[in-house]
Amino acid sequence: MTVPDPAVSALITALFWLDYAAVALFGASGAIAAARGRQDIITFTFFAAITGVGGGTLRDLLIGAPVFWVQRPDYILICALAGLAVWGLAPRNASPRPDGKPGKRMLAMLWLDAMGLAAYAVVGAAKALNLGVAPVSAVVMGVLTATFGG
Repeated sequence: MTVPDPAVSALITALFWLDYAAVALFGASGAIAAARGRQDIITFTFFAAITGVGGGTLRDLLIGAPVFWVQRPDYILICALAGLAVWGLAPRNASPRPDGKPGKRMLAMLWLDAMGLAAYAVVGAAKALNLGVAPVSAVVMGVLTATFGG
């Protein structure tokens, strides 16, 4: 019996939590887009789900892997929770700033998108490599995972 390398175990654990964090960040980003359009709670959750799992769905379809959220609906639940949290926190009567500068909501969306892009690029490439995809193609899968949903 071989003892797993602690560094590998720590990396796997970090990627697991990074994956959940990326889904939540992109979900929140999609919900903020719904807030900008003053949408209802259903649209908040829908936008959260589409942005949260869209890129990973495309990646899995392209590399012939089972679509991750079909097997693990907790990803959709994370998106829904992110959408509901944004819906609960979003001001209902916010109007754009008169000076044309981005408001707090837009800045929050940009930061959430940036963090989600970084996290999903890593997670997407790691999943592709783990499934035997060539390194150059895995980089492309990381980019697709990061950009398609968000």
